[in-house]
Amino acid sequence: MKCSLCNQQNSQAASFCSRCGTPLTLRCATCTTELPADANFCPSCGRPVVAPGKDAPLTDVRPQVPANLAKRILAGRAGMEGERKQVTVLFADVKGSLAVAEQLDPEVWHRLMDRLFQLLIRGVFAAEGTVLQYTGDGIMALFGAPLALEDHALRACRASLDLRDALHSYAKEIEQEHGFELGVRIGLNSGEVVVGRIGNDLHMDYTAQGHTVGLAARVEQLAEPGRVYLTAQTARLVEGFFRLRDLGSFSLRGVSAPVNLFELEAPGPVRTRLERAHQRGFSRFVGRDEELQVLDDAISAAAAGGGQALGVVGAAGIGKSRLCWEFLTRCRARGIEVHEAHCLAHGAAVPLLPLRQLLRSVLAASDEESAEVRARVSARLTSPMPGDEALVGDLLGLPPAEPPSATLDAESRQRRLSALLVDLLLKPPVANGRVLLIDDVQWIDPQSETVLVALLGALEHSRTLLLVNCRGEYQAEWMRHPNYRALPLPPLGRSATELLLQELLGEHPSTVELAALVRERTLGNPFFIEEVVRSLVEQGLLRQETAEGESVPRSLTLTRSITGLRIPSTLQAVLAARIDRLSPQHKQVLQTAAVIGMRFSEAVLQRVADVPTDALEESLAVLRQAELIYAAPLVSDEHRFKHPLTQEVAYHSQLAEERVRLHARVARALESLHADKLGEQAALLAHHFEAANEGYKAARWRRRALLRVTHVQVPRWQRGKQ
Repeated sequence: MKCSLCNQQNSQAASFCSRCGTPLTLRCATCTTELPADANFCPSCGRPVVAPGKDAPLTDVRPQVPANLAKRILAGRAGMEGERKQVTVLFADVKGSLAVAEQLDPEVWHRLMDRLFQLLIRGVFAAEGTVLQYTGDGIMALFGAPLALEDHALRACRASLDLRDALHSYAKEIEQEHGFELGVRIGLNSGEVVVGRIGNDLHMDYTAQGHTVGLAARVEQLAEPGRVYLTAQTARLVEGFFRLRDLGSFSLRGVSAPVNLFELEAPGPVRTRLERAHQRGFSRFVGRDEELQVLDDAISAAAAGGGQALGVVGAAGIGKSRLCWEFLTRCRARGIEVHEAHCLAHGAAVPLLPLRQLLRSVLAASDEESAEVRARVSARLTSPMPGDEALVGDLLGLPPAEPPSATLDAESRQRRLSALLVDLLLKPPVANGRVLLIDDVQWIDPQSETVLVALLGALEHSRTLLLVNCRGEYQAEWMRHPNYRALPLPPLGRSATELLLQELLGEHPSTVELAALVRERTLGNPFFIEEVVRSLVEQGLLRQETAEGESVPRSLTLTRSITGLRIPSTLQAVLAARIDRLSPQHKQVLQTAAVIGMRFSEAVLQRVADVPTDALEESLAVLRQAELIYAAPLVSDEHRFKHPLTQEVAYHSQLAEERVRLHARVARALESLHADKLGEQAALLAHHFEAANEGYKAARWRRRALLRVTHVQVPRWQRGKQ
């Protein structure tokens, strides 16, 4: 009997799956009553039967899906089906539900479980997770698929804490009304899954890779009621962002090695990736002297009366936030007033989140100082109108005071709030300048963008530098304002990269070749460099060495030779999320190009991708604008991936079967397009035929490539057979 959850084949006599522990008998998804094999309706509660592996009734899930999330999934599903994704899996269920259900009337139990499902579904969708299926008395959900999320583990943990608190309140209600405790337990695990078909009703099929789903189910079964347990894989991704309690190692059925588990207790002190890096200890800051000088000149000009906005723009991980942090540290040392806010990937749906942070910083506001904060607001407003203090208090989350004197429509409220924020953030003027930083603007909400436009218009005489940073693919109308200019942040140069690698790896002779390999693969991206080195340490491939007589390790040594680097899951998630933001057509072109290689010609790409010329040109233009590829400077027909890790993620996100098919098409396209100079393409043809599982042809082309390298002339009578 095959498990409906993890596809494990079990014996016919088995009651539970040997891999993930899921019950194998058919039970009602609502009241868990065991059902006959041919049942269409539950004999206890009368609900329609949902057989394992089948779609849940449309009314159970789809109405709960936020409209924007459903639209994004359905619009891009053609580009998401049949892909590998880095995800966090969440299981939640009621412990001992069968015993409780026996004590209650079926209608009462159905009503209680229906409310429970509503709470669970709402909490998952609020964090842009996806509910895959009901497990009888709970749910299975994914974060990071079908839409890739670079912070999938963070979202899953935030959703779990929200669910834990909401369910605790619900359990109290049930205990007061019915006299029993409803204990819900939650388990999390992070890893890789394969996305299958996505139906019109948003039902999705997934296949577990490396026990990702099964292990999450086992963890949930170990969790105590009212608690959230997670694996070490998830813990590594959320370290610092949440407070975790190490529970030790557990032996789980179907898992060969002991599994280390943690309890998710509460949010931690860290909000951003930069803060976590600071908590761990910053690596050496190198290669940014010119950019720091530009920022120093900008604050000097602002302090002299020339307020302006400056945007640090660059790829993910290139060091934008670190540059801004170093600059703000210098400003604080000079006595310059500094206020900062951080946009979060999951915060784009929260109106005015970064402006609220800035305003709280300006007002030195805390939750316990409602009266004092209101007094500061009143003192700073230059021309207050009735209801203004109530508007600002509402934004800051202060307890309600006097309601507005007049009811404002949404547009009027936004316009007035923008004017108030400009007044509060830019006044009174300061003698030696002021810096307002908004970090990671690519995740800003639409209402905050409207306020930015108003701020830009008022900067000129404010002695204020509005500093933002964002990724290159982010474009907004406010960036065209004359008071705004961009500061592009390029990758680190070779000497700066070597300095950073020297600090991270040390000077042990065993790491010399590794340093060159990391430098080649990361292309001067400091975050990528640090994550690759950290991943090698976690895998045990790098070990800290301590010199004789010293207590502090001063270098790393390689434990065994490395011929290639595996992309850390953190980088996979960042790059996959970026790729998933493309339309299905542009994403397909990028993935097809990734199969061709780091370099690819338009002629080969068109034959392999099988798209019209106009559509291909449009996709290439979009990919160039997004800085995923660039046109080769010396070859008119050729493009190249801007970063090798982008090409690898786009390549490996596709299923092996699809890659084999595309490699075969690439090989035949090369044969057709280069029929007059096949010798020059011999090594490339051998590579693609080998990847297409056509060993005989690969061997023939490999022989021809070898003969070409050794300058051996192929006999004329053999040339036509190559």
